[in-house]
Amino acid sequence: MSTLKTVVLGILGNVLDSGFHQERWNKWRPTVSLCRHPDLVIDRVELMHHTAHRDIAQCVAADIGRVSAGTEVRLHARDLKNPWDFEEVFASLHEFARSYPFDLEREQYLVHITTGTHVQQICLFLLTESRHFPARLVQTSPKERRTRSADGVYSIIDLDLSRYDRIAARFRREATEARSFLKSGIETRNASFNRMIEQIEQVAVHSKDPLLLMGPTGAGKSRLARRIYELKKSRHQLTGAFVEVNCATLRGDAAMSALFGHVKGAFTGALKDRAGLLRGADQGLLFLDEVGELGLDEQAMLLRALEEKRFLPFGSDQEVTSDFQLITGTNRDLQACVQQGTFREDLLARIHLWTYRLPGLRERPEDIAPNLDYELEQVTRRTGTRVTMSREVRERFLAFAHSADGLWNANFRDLNAAVTRMATLAEGGRISEPGLEDEIGRLKQAWARPRQAGAANGEGEEPLATLLGEERFAQLDPFDRVQLAYVVGVCQESRNQSDAGRKLFQVSRLKRKQTNDADRLSKYLARFGLTWAECALDAEGIRR
Repeated sequence: MSTLKTVVLGILGNVLDSGFHQERWNKWRPTVSLCRHPDLVIDRVELMHHTAHRDIAQCVAADIGRVSAGTEVRLHARDLKNPWDFEEVFASLHEFARSYPFDLEREQYLVHITTGTHVQQICLFLLTESRHFPARLVQTSPKERRTRSADGVYSIIDLDLSRYDRIAARFRREATEARSFLKSGIETRNASFNRMIEQIEQVAVHSKDPLLLMGPTGAGKSRLARRIYELKKSRHQLTGAFVEVNCATLRGDAAMSALFGHVKGAFTGALKDRAGLLRGADQGLLFLDEVGELGLDEQAMLLRALEEKRFLPFGSDQEVTSDFQLITGTNRDLQACVQQGTFREDLLARIHLWTYRLPGLRERPEDIAPNLDYELEQVTRRTGTRVTMSREVRERFLAFAHSADGLWNANFRDLNAAVTRMATLAEGGRISEPGLEDEIGRLKQAWARPRQAGAANGEGEEPLATLLGEERFAQLDPFDRVQLAYVVGVCQESRNQSDAGRKLFQVSRLKRKQTNDADRLSKYLARFGLTWAECALDAEGIRR
């Protein structure tokens, strides 16, 4: 038996619901009659009416109080110039649905579609079908037209009507707004990225299945997961919390405890029960970032929790339940992890129904400019001081961002950090050219340091030995080993051969009248019996 309160949302029938004299009690009045059924306990009625019909609405509210003392009635005056105008009616009801404080954890809703004009009834259908009203539909009718019974009958129904063109256009605009929301309002220009976001919006609104977000560190997986949650919650599809965890931080017993909870005494230090993150995400969304770092035992538990909605907390012999939606994120090739035995094939099959790869910043050069504007706007919101840059400084920044020097190893995190630093040091909220040049120097130094440190420590030589074979590797001078390892590393992090060539010859190419960086790179690699195709693969044979 449901413990939720039942709330009816409806429109006053100024004809069917009317009646002020004693004989009205012998008349079937849809809104009053709906509250007279002993098997349908209604806790509250939200009744919309025109101001001109206030007296009828107040009479109906008083009569409901007589037939059902426990039912509260709230009146909402909503004036319409023409209750038969689709656009006006839909806009009014749409506004009501968007502003109404639905509480799905405590209440269940019925939309009464017997009263009002046919246009109003159709709009109620459409808004219920689209989940703007997170409700079921209820229809009432008299028992028999020849009888004078006031009780009538009711039925819970679910209808699917074709959408009218103007209303369909309104839904399309709302879908466009949702896609913009998923992109944080950034006017991205990359066509493939925009198509991907368009599909993610459709999946997010119409599916509860897991999503797998792939891509390099800093590509925006975490932010997109949170945006998906906020979009679904605004549609009343989720009522629980957004729970995020980086699986790379979970190890051993701590991983089991953090995800699935534990009982007191389960292990040393378990001084009291712990609910765990999966239970914290009940009726909400769980985002497991770096899911490839989970241990095999945790993967098995997660798979069962996904499929059966129940699991055992660590150290307990009593199952608990949690119904959550799952989004996972990773920068690993999970299929390769399956082949290596570090990731369960059955779990991968379960979580990759909807898989999307978020490209890095260098793969979306046309989106650097709008993201720069977004970061400047965010700094302004955080600090309360407007931060700007001149046209010349902006063009210089974008030229650097698009050049071979702009590695953006941490993607949008690097961009965010760069804008934050420049804004903090900007006098009067204006980023100057010297400030920009200082930041470019910082970025170049930061991006060069890991590679230089690796070369100095001999890092990169093991993959090189694998690439060349032990015999050929042993025949190289130490100097050639370091240089070649550096070149191979650049190849593996570049989009194509020309991109790698530009990075490697960015200084000397300026002194040449004719440049063919890709050809120069091919000739260099040929000296060691290598090709670009071989070097563009990492040590596990996966193309970067």
